[in-house]
Amino acid sequence: MTLPVSVLVAEPQTVATLRPGQEVDAVFACSRKERQISRTGTPYLTVELRDRTGTIVARAFRDADVLAGRFERGELVRVRGRVERFRDELQLALLTIARAPASDIDPSSFLPVAYRDLDELDGFLEHLAREVYQPGLRELLERLLGDGQLRAQIRRAPCTLPPSGPGRFAHHAYLGGLLEHTVAVATMALELCTLHPRLDRDLLLCAAIVHDLGKTREFTYGAELAYSDEGRMLGHIELGLRLLALHVPPSLEAERRLALEHCVMTHHGAETSASQRFASPEAQALHRLNALDVQVKAALEHGVSR
Repeated sequence: MTLPVSVLVAEPQTVATLRPGQEVDAVFACSRKERQISRTGTPYLTVELRDRTGTIVARAFRDADVLAGRFERGELVRVRGRVERFRDELQLALLTIARAPASDIDPSSFLPVAYRDLDELDGFLEHLAREVYQPGLRELLERLLGDGQLRAQIRRAPCTLPPSGPGRFAHHAYLGGLLEHTVAVATMALELCTLHPRLDRDLLLCAAIVHDLGKTREFTYGAELAYSDEGRMLGHIELGLRLLALHVPPSLEAERRLALEHCVMTHHGAETSASQRFASPEAQALHRLNALDVQVKAALEHGVSR
């Protein structure tokens, strides 16, 4: 049965689906905004529009200053225009552009997301947490992963912000990046304990699972990812320690808690600790495993540095 034209729903326009000559009426994130001057001395507006599928440059040669006053970089914008080809690349000739109402739009739809399935990664995280048997550490993980709001934040958070310019690199800089990185580091920790059975398996594995927990509070989510006030002023290590403190069970002995906190504090290197040294082989192992995943991910996404 053929549906009448009046009830057919058009597919949302995305950057990846745009073609030369196509008329565009859609919402994108504005990731760049510049007022420029043409050779004839007249102003024109250049913006970069982004969604999950890519980016496209758009320009307005008429009413540039009027249009520029209707939105700011970092906001969601509704645009109308026409796709053109310029120097073998697509660009959008703007007719109108203005701030989009935020009430009926989910900003996360315009942010980069993990390639891997988050439900699958979430299952791996639960499996890894069940591999911790020491009662105090196991109960801590149960409390953390049993916190529904925190669990959702773990699934959503990135590890870093997307690179802000050419030549800059970032790892797991997309929604779900924290979960992906955490599973990778914890999986390597479990394997390392098989190779080196003298390591405190429960401590290292628990530390690997919680080492970046503060990243759940480090970012804000709008048309683009940005640092929260907490993230900018305190950093994810301090935020992670505060989250651990909120969930520490009575069954976790003071000595074990201290050892875990030390691992979290030094996972970027011993110089981040007041003692200026690694106090345990588990802390040093976590630092190396964290760096390994970061460097391998950067090499896969940006190429091997020389």
